[in-house]
Amino acid sequence: MSQRLRPVSPIWVAGRPQHGEEEFFVTHPFDDSPVGATSWATTGQVEAAVTAADEVAEEAASLPAHARADALEHVRRRLDEEAETCAELITAESGKPIAWARIEVQRAVSTFRWAAEEARRFSGKLQRLDTDESAEGRMAFVRRFPRGPVLGITPFNFPLNLVAHKVAPAIAAGCPIVVKPAPATPLSSLHLGALFSETELPSAMMSVLPVPNDRAGQLVEDPRLPVVSFTGSGPVGAQILRQVPGKHVTLELGGNGAVLVSADYPRRDWAAERIATFGNYQAGQSCIAVQRVFIEASAFADMAERIADHVRALPTGDPNDPACKVGPMIDAQAAERVESWVNAAVDGGAKVLCGGSPRSGATLEPTVLSEVRHDSLVLREEVFGPVLVLQSVDDFEAGLAAINDSRYGLQAGVFTERLPQIMRAHRELEVGGVVVGDVPSFRADQMPYGGVKDSGVGREGVASAMEDYTTERVLVLPDTL
Repeated sequence: MSQRLRPVSPIWVAGRPQHGEEEFFVTHPFDDSPVGATSWATTGQVEAAVTAADEVAEEAASLPAHARADALEHVRRRLDEEAETCAELITAESGKPIAWARIEVQRAVSTFRWAAEEARRFSGKLQRLDTDESAEGRMAFVRRFPRGPVLGITPFNFPLNLVAHKVAPAIAAGCPIVVKPAPATPLSSLHLGALFSETELPSAMMSVLPVPNDRAGQLVEDPRLPVVSFTGSGPVGAQILRQVPGKHVTLELGGNGAVLVSADYPRRDWAAERIATFGNYQAGQSCIAVQRVFIEASAFADMAERIADHVRALPTGDPNDPACKVGPMIDAQAAERVESWVNAAVDGGAKVLCGGSPRSGATLEPTVLSEVRHDSLVLREEVFGPVLVLQSVDDFEAGLAAINDSRYGLQAGVFTERLPQIMRAHRELEVGGVVVGDVPSFRADQMPYGGVKDSGVGREGVASAMEDYTTERVLVLPDTL
């Protein structure tokens, strides 16, 4: 597959394009062809970016709402204008099928639109205090103020929209931000940096610094970056919490997304198609991809057959093909790990309903397993690959318990039309979000999003992230002056 090699992308140091001393290629996961290049930020460039963010923090906090909103609206408009270019860039560096990449771009457009709107309505609240006799004649005015510069660390699987979910709320709230993109996929975030350079914001409000992961500690520990917002793996998130216990840290970590299908759910083919699609979209490399599927026993055989049929029908291959739905994983090492987990499950007695063929480079055939041992890695851990595990449960209550039998708790999907079951699922499931009549992979970019247990702390979604990046300050006023 031929790829057009792009010019060397500059990094963005305090809003200014620069080049580091050491360049590196970005390669396409499908065939390892080079698709672009950039450079690692030097120690001096990192220092310059953090210093600038620290120095501009007071100015950023005092920017009027219309200035922040206008800048965000400019980026939204430019992303929309360059939607196809951005989608091609996402596919080139991540291997995400172009159809999914186009959706990601439109989600990023929406994220910046929401941020522009939230910047305009992010206000305080008035609270009466005369509910107690001792506070008669007083009221409280509560406003939120920026905590300071934000360090945003982003993963490879959404190289544009998950960067948007760090940057947009930071700018909307008046916080400078330093972005450290995933080393495998820096190009989309660097393009976003170029779009921000076109705005009238103080240039120091945004930096995009490709930094090797083994050098990220310098940024995490810097006291001039009091907020760390990280999306990625659980072990790294836990390490960050240990490193900086005094900082405000938001962690969006892993999951092993589960769905529960009730026996009397009438739209079985809809459920099967959604499970098949969102167990394998982006080759399963999403923290809310479907992984565990619990089906009430009387519906298990029928649903298992439907799901396997839909998985077999998913178009795979070259991610530049608009028909492709399942492309490669991020690299051969990731595919090899998932393949080894599948093989271990099969060696332990699991039944392969479809897939399971040997990998080809970074490409792994979508696979459906049943009769998996309870201690199998594909059931207990986050696969982060195109693998579905189907399990029969005695009843709805047992299905809820099975979903909760995990150290993760990000989102869950429940296929039922019974209101008592819906309300019970919402009450009992130990997750950050319950999606009714669909898979856990559903996310609207304005809603609160995050998990419990080992799936993280804090919430994203533009307004929720703005609250995370700011702190309340109370002003107590007399009724009369």
